[in-house]
Amino acid sequence: MRVYSYAESADCFAVHTTVMLMDAQGGIHRREIVWSRPHKQVMRLGLDGVAGRDQAEAMAGWGVYIAKKDLPPLAADTYYWSDLIGMAVYTTEGEHLGQITQIIPTGANDVYVVQTPPGHAVKEVLLPAIESVVLEIDVPGQRMEVRLPEGLI
Repeated sequence: MRVYSYAESADCFAVHTTVMLMDAQGGIHRREIVWSRPHKQVMRLGLDGVAGRDQAEAMAGWGVYIAKKDLPPLAADTYYWSDLIGMAVYTTEGEHLGQITQIIPTGANDVYVVQTPPGHAVKEVLLPAIESVVLEIDVPGQRMEVRLPEGLI
């Protein structure tokens, strides 16, 4: 089966990793990865219990998820997107800027889409995920501190 992945590394799809497949009705089906190969913009996976093209095609459009405990360990100062989405963002002056609602990969660096609270001057702020802007990330506290680039807002 072909999987379009948001993962930065093919290591997430290691042999013997269990994936959870979500069908159109929201049902969950657990399958173990038997083999995996990156191919262009997708991962090709062989899954236990999926015995051919017809079975794989019947799963078209299903979501593919991996439990966080089964993901590879992260390098220092790197984060899973799931840890950042929903995080509260504050400026160095203590102003609540909003919450991260989306992350856009750009190649050079990610961009955090921060939805501002009602009444703010702008609806959303796009923050480059670079050291000079993102000063601190507290995953357990769900808080990020940023230094806004001059002229951003």
